[in-house]
Amino acid sequence: MKKVLCYTLFLTVFTVLGCSQQSKNSNDVEKKINSLLSQMTLDEKIGQMNQLTDVGINDDVKAQIKNGSVGSFLNTMSPEQINEMQKIAVEESRLGIPLVFARDIIHGFKTIFPVPLGQAASFNPEVGYNGARVAAVEASSVGIRWTFTPMMDISRDARWGRIAESCGEDPVLTAKMVVAMIRGFQGENLADPTSIAACAKHFAGYGAAESGKDYNTTWIPEELLRDVYLVPFEAAAKAGCATFMCSFNDINGVPSSGNRHLNVDILRNEWGYDGVLVSDWGSAQQMIPHGFSEDLKQAAEQAANAGMDMDMMGFAYINHLKELVNEGVVSEKTIDSAVRNILRLKYRLGLFDKPYVEIKDSTVFYAKESLEKAKQAAVESAVLLKNENNVLPLANLKSVAVIGALADAPADQVGTWCFDAEPSHSVTPIAAITEAYGKDVKINYVQTLKYSRDKNKSDFPKALAAARNSDAVLYFVGEEAILSGEAKCLADISLQGAQSELLTELKKSGKPVVLVVMAGRPLTIEKEAKEADAILYAFHGGTMAGAALADLIFGKAVPSGKLPVTMPKMVGQIPIYYNHKNTGRPTGKGATLIDEIPVGAGQFSIGSTSYHLDAGSEPLYPFGYGLSYTTFEYSDVQLSDTVISLNGKITAKCTIKNTGKYDACEVVQFYMRDLVGELIRPVKELKDFQKILIKAGESREVEFTLTTDDLAYWHSDMKKRADKGKFYLWIAPSSDLGKAVEFKLK
Repeated sequence: MKKVLCYTLFLTVFTVLGCSQQSKNSNDVEKKINSLLSQMTLDEKIGQMNQLTDVGINDDVKAQIKNGSVGSFLNTMSPEQINEMQKIAVEESRLGIPLVFARDIIHGFKTIFPVPLGQAASFNPEVGYNGARVAAVEASSVGIRWTFTPMMDISRDARWGRIAESCGEDPVLTAKMVVAMIRGFQGENLADPTSIAACAKHFAGYGAAESGKDYNTTWIPEELLRDVYLVPFEAAAKAGCATFMCSFNDINGVPSSGNRHLNVDILRNEWGYDGVLVSDWGSAQQMIPHGFSEDLKQAAEQAANAGMDMDMMGFAYINHLKELVNEGVVSEKTIDSAVRNILRLKYRLGLFDKPYVEIKDSTVFYAKESLEKAKQAAVESAVLLKNENNVLPLANLKSVAVIGALADAPADQVGTWCFDAEPSHSVTPIAAITEAYGKDVKINYVQTLKYSRDKNKSDFPKALAAARNSDAVLYFVGEEAILSGEAKCLADISLQGAQSELLTELKKSGKPVVLVVMAGRPLTIEKEAKEADAILYAFHGGTMAGAALADLIFGKAVPSGKLPVTMPKMVGQIPIYYNHKNTGRPTGKGATLIDEIPVGAGQFSIGSTSYHLDAGSEPLYPFGYGLSYTTFEYSDVQLSDTVISLNGKITAKCTIKNTGKYDACEVVQFYMRDLVGELIRPVKELKDFQKILIKAGESREVEFTLTTDDLAYWHSDMKKRADKGKFYLWIAPSSDLGKAVEFKLK
């Protein structure tokens, strides 16, 4: 019987002050803010709203800091330079207001965790928390106190490069993961020197960009916006996320940087948010090519009046706000409100008390505990999609062939948006496998393709020979890090280069072929899924990806990941997601596919249903799907009642038994459906999940609670409420499985 290390779903306990003490401290901060604000000139106020990128310390930069023309810098990396700039701000400027230094630290600073999409595949918020905490400790050690993450855009289109930064297609999973990340970055106390301000981005709807193209337009009815796209953002606001960031896109014709309804009506007035709202890089300025602003001056006016506090590298505020205030187009009260939010952030970060970074001889980078957490995150992020004849885990081998561009790609395995990653610290699959098993198993390594787009087939014969001379084949495929992330959108998301052709060649060996995919997005691998004997989808797993994969492949660890996104068979199915709405003609059994249509068949439509002739209606793999080395048996769901009254609740219980030979974790998923509503409801909606460890042969009971609030949705009158009537719920291992249980809402 194998043992497996597994984190269970966690509840982080944070020490909080009593309500009276919190109120007292908050009042003290507000008094300080008001006092400081009363002393500031209009120029100094506008300076706080100006964020610049690092260009080094020159006389011009020193002058801007000294006269209060800048409130924040991003991309300054040297602690010595940070202290020098901070010294000018604190000791030489008129009011001594400290600067705040920011950096994009998306899924690690030096110790890199899996890309956020991979972390979401763990269905374990602790993974998100650990990644953020490690990143915060490492980044704060050089003076960075603000990061522009987590990204919480709901992503239903794998063509969009930034899906790698997301937590996938589901609002509940995303909300749980990003709240954990926020707590990891911000710690128990934001003023702690190891804490950094998190940023909820991109506000909002960016993941719905048309055609999966970055910066593209979106059209989102407000009911859909609130039911799906805003859910993680509201959770982030309630969790105390220190900052928010405007998105690049427009929503229904209004760019987010100038969207007062989004930024003021919803964020400020409905949610009561008092943190900083910062533009994305130049997004205020970019309202000009959008066609929303005539020039930079109008962009400044629209952004300020829409509640955008800080202009990141847009130069709109610093050049035009004073003129706009003097003209009476922008109220100084509007400026004061923005500056209050910025000063509040700096007070909460403790920068007025401790503005300087302590420069230490020793480093916190790559701490042993951090590397262990990064490895465990990569283990939990991998999803076993196929395991024909129980090929995995590999055992009793004398030799194994290791093939493919991603087998030894230290820079690519860390994934996108890792400015500060050091590939020399990456543990690659070939390195990990050789170190752990090279003494007992002959490793026949032929890289064959040098990178994912490589089309050179000259080494194909060597790869096939290695496969034939081995007991099994490990084939590492995927995409380079540069092929996913911002501005890395693709119309074709199949395997690049000659990777697919090499798989076909390796199959000629007659040996079992394990396909290990390392990518920043779901790829269309229908053909490859048919050819491979086993598939382990590992995303881009970070610094310790290779060590994690070695443990999974050889059975030291058991896969527990589940897909956080639906995997399409082909790109033409996109957008495809599990929580879609039904049609008047939903697809049933017996749908005629293209190869089944007789030649010369007459036109027909009666009885037709909603599907593609060539792809059908089902994805390659559904949301929430993932196999294990063991098997789980779910009992029938037991309800506490079959009727729920208004403001009531219902509990659902299910027993899960591990019927296999391995101790393993299972992600138990809780879904609901409203059968008849004022507005058509999705066929399924994830409401909760639990990740639990079940030992071989043992059983665990899980329980979920559903309240009327969980049944509510936004109606056409912009009120959120539940409809009476019939509902289904499921406790299941994935979105496509489980037996529905019915209950009613009075």
